[in-house]
Amino acid sequence: MPVKRILVTEKAKELIHRLQSAHGDLMFHQSGGCCDGSQPMCFTKGEFLIGSNDVCLGEIEGCRFYMASDQFSYWQHTQLILDITPGRGSSFSLEIPLGLRFLIHSKLFSEEELLDLEPLLLPD
Repeated sequence: MPVKRILVTEKAKELIHRLQSAHGDLMFHQSGGCCDGSQPMCFTKGEFLIGSNDVCLGEIEGCRFYMASDQFSYWQHTQLILDITPGRGSSFSLEIPLGLRFLIHSKLFSEEELLDLEPLLLPD
């Protein structure tokens, strides 16, 4: 079974399901910085315009997870784990009004995992 590039914790799954109930289909984009820091952002599907330089790392709970290709060049050897934490982030992400924010934990892939990575998905 291929190794996933993006995983999600149980707490983050619960929040995703809550947001899906309120907003419908969702998508994620890993921010590269600026005013929103470097946090994963959750949007209603199609609300954030994916560019030709964005890559799709995979799906979590039916939601595609994207990041810019220049940022991916730094993270390509790393498995991302989507989690949540209490606090108010400074972005337009859907969870912010709930007093929560998504965050990323990461771990380097082993040599064996790098040989069996799930392929990147084509953008919608």
